[in-house]
Amino acid sequence: MTTPHRRRSSFAAWPLVLSLLAAIACAQPDEVAAGSESVVLLHGLGRTAAAMNPLAEHLRAAGFETHNLDYPSTDHTPAELVAWLDDALTTCCEHTQGTLHFVTHSLGGILVRAQLEAKRPPQLGRVVLIAPPNHGSEIVDNLVGNALFEAALGPTGSDLGTAPDSFPNRIGPPDYEVGVIAGSESINPVGAVLLPDENDGTVSVESTRLEGATDFILIKANHTFIMQETEVAEQVVHFLRNGRFDHSPNPAAPDG
Repeated sequence: MTTPHRRRSSFAAWPLVLSLLAAIACAQPDEVAAGSESVVLLHGLGRTAAAMNPLAEHLRAAGFETHNLDYPSTDHTPAELVAWLDDALTTCCEHTQGTLHFVTHSLGGILVRAQLEAKRPPQLGRVVLIAPPNHGSEIVDNLVGNALFEAALGPTGSDLGTAPDSFPNRIGPPDYEVGVIAGSESINPVGAVLLPDENDGTVSVESTRLEGATDFILIKANHTFIMQETEVAEQVVHFLRNGRFDHSPNPAAPDG
């Protein structure tokens, strides 16, 4: 068991540790197409950048430069993770030429919203939030205080409930172009019991909706793998290029 003194010492060192992690995460951009716009990708809670690799590959094929960031989502508080993101953006994107877009999954979207509320890059383009708990998740409401849950998901996971003062609900509405992609299928038996109405197994569709969003679309996919769906990737590209999703009955794949 960590002693109080050692816990305080470890906590005091987190700014340096997170800055080093930010530098590592952004040391090199992914392979890019020359002259393309840039996209920062940010994964969800308990995941790694590998979860966003298929989407990053699709974006590169469409002509975007990508920065697929890896961050310690379960180890730190929301404020610490937002500070990490600020450092990461300075390291990887401060000198980015042209437009800088953001594409996120789940918690990644809440971190980006918090970051853009506090500090916005001058070259900000469009933002796509995939399965974001914009108003929190009822699963957290039911499991917060459970030792196993809190050990697995950490302090930020425990702050993703639906209470008015939870992390997502402390962030104001956006005043930039943002599209929300929600999922409507579940492979999570816990979600089926604890979530109301239509949901993706982790977040209810209603919770993904965001006041001030430019557009919204519902995809038949589950929370765990929604960011790896080809249809989602095509909709992301469509929004980044057009500022809206493709709501036609049979959306066509965007031109490469």
